[in-house]
Amino acid sequence: MIGALLAPPLCWSCGAHASRGRALCPGCRRALVFLPREPVALSGVRVWAPVAYEGPARDLVRALKFRGALSLAREMSALAVASAPDGLFRGALVPVPLHPVRRRRRGFNQAAALAGAIGRLTGLAPSDCLRRRGPGPPQVGRGRGARLAGPTGSIEARARVPPVALIVDDVVTTGATIAACAAALRQAGTTEIAAIAFARTPGR
Repeated sequence: MIGALLAPPLCWSCGAHASRGRALCPGCRRALVFLPREPVALSGVRVWAPVAYEGPARDLVRALKFRGALSLAREMSALAVASAPDGLFRGALVPVPLHPVRRRRRGFNQAAALAGAIGRLTGLAPSDCLRRRGPGPPQVGRGRGARLAGPTGSIEARARVPPVALIVDDVVTTGATIAACAAALRQAGTTEIAAIAFARTPGR
């Protein structure tokens, strides 16, 4: 309590004071750009994300991914669950896999952190059934053409896959990574696939 008074919580976007338990200050929360409630189809997969990947939403994704702010997964997931379309939460939660090299350097997989938080809110079980192999430089900094060509490295099933899967990621840009995960799941026997992310690039 004394520590909180001496160092009050700060907004992860602008650095202003934020309410206890909130990642963003009221102004940055109002600056979030909410997307239509209907999922979009990307590479044949129904994809849902509550907010556009810009402004404060981008700052939260970067804080989770690059600053190790794992506590943000709870609030980001709560926002996605609260505004999700009916019927989305079915089957098992399948986090997008992180390349082993990136996983060792970062110490965690942000998609798995989000899947765990979503699971606690919805009662769905996470299924870490995919893995990424091959060369693994990050998607950050890759041009649109390279992203559309597919994720770096190959994605494949490493364990028994669920018959119904909800792929989980932090952000969706072109949808190439979601498509690669869906292809691996279908090849291994999954028959129904959708995807959820915290943010999506506008226009996708």
